[in-house]
Amino acid sequence: MFSFRPTAQGISRICRIRISAVAGRNLRMTNLLPRLAAVCLLIPIMPQACSQQQKWELLREAMVQTALEAEGITNPRVLSAMRKIPRHEFVRTADRARSYEDTALAIGHQQTISPPYVVAYMTESLDPQPEDRVLEIGTGSGYQAAVLGAIVKDVYTIEIVSPLAKQATKRFKDLGYTNIHVMDGDGFKGWPEHAPFDRIIVTCSPENVPQPLVDQLKEGGRMIIPLGERYQQAFHLFRKENGELHDEKLISTLFVPMTGESEEQRRVQPDALNPAIINGSFEVDSNEDGRVDGWHYQRNASISEEGPMEGDRFLRFENSDHTGISHALQGTAIDGRNVGALHLHYWIRYKSVVPGPRPEDQAAIVVHFYDNVRREISSVVLGRWRGTLDWQDAKSLVPVPANAREMIIRIGLNGAIGQLDMDDLRMTPVRR
Repeated sequence: MFSFRPTAQGISRICRIRISAVAGRNLRMTNLLPRLAAVCLLIPIMPQACSQQQKWELLREAMVQTALEAEGITNPRVLSAMRKIPRHEFVRTADRARSYEDTALAIGHQQTISPPYVVAYMTESLDPQPEDRVLEIGTGSGYQAAVLGAIVKDVYTIEIVSPLAKQATKRFKDLGYTNIHVMDGDGFKGWPEHAPFDRIIVTCSPENVPQPLVDQLKEGGRMIIPLGERYQQAFHLFRKENGELHDEKLISTLFVPMTGESEEQRRVQPDALNPAIINGSFEVDSNEDGRVDGWHYQRNASISEEGPMEGDRFLRFENSDHTGISHALQGTAIDGRNVGALHLHYWIRYKSVVPGPRPEDQAAIVVHFYDNVRREISSVVLGRWRGTLDWQDAKSLVPVPANAREMIIRIGLNGAIGQLDMDDLRMTPVRR
């Protein structure tokens, strides 16, 4: 949700580089390209040097290099699609300047467009093939469907929010995407008229896999879906063999809930009166993939056993370039009418930390609060650490806005460089 943002550094000659050279991967400037590409947007005095189309292509290339390839996305079909699909066409006009940041953006109706890395990760996990027919649950603005449509034969996508379904249908038509088919309806039921599907992708989170989707997945097919409680989810990759689903748990994530019939069947609801940190000890890595459970959008974060203060492990953040990002996030429900403050208690250690050029490029704990329509209403920054310090026992008190209904806690270096270690993070609510 909070990640790569291109920033200009005043080197305007990038506008004169031929786009074909960038697209052909003849340039090796991974660390500089985000800054350089942004110059085309930020320096209007050079219209002759760089067309608007070229600006978008440069930013897409920067996004692919820094947010996808650098994070381990390797499937050539996926990378090609992400280079091709104009994400700026799938966000609100007010957010176009942020189109190629690796972050979620609001699209209205309490929905978001997923970060590019998440789109690429889900797509790569599905391993889509050119002749596949894919079912998507949760069209949103249509970006994920467009990426899939650049790879597979046909995409059938379902959106329960009628205005979004209508907008996506028009957008696909305007952009000339003829192999993407939209239905306005409840994705819980799937689309039986076009089943079975080679692949199914779900971009909203149910508590359990809807049975209609299991039935509509072709033998030998794959399905990726974020499962779990409202704020504690993980991607699961299912393979259908001999009529049964074989489950592989992947990384933690956070999606909006699947509404409609799925939400009616949800058994576990979040406790907004007792918000708490999950796996703040950073001990649990249930699938042993090197990423701690319960924390999503982990970037440049790793589990370490080099002298923890509690238990056997802690979480380490490392970043060597201000254009990179290093953080982990966790969300929870909170009722600001009853919870007036939060006590945070944690161990912190850092080495050679240098803040970046932007105000947000700080080694810190950042607590973001949202209202009942998921609009950010305030944020609190704790730490702003720099330099070097051995393990320190730290405590902080965070005031909670009365209209807060959700919160996301972000920990890490963010855009700073250096090394940051954190252990035994706990949170206790204080009643009003």
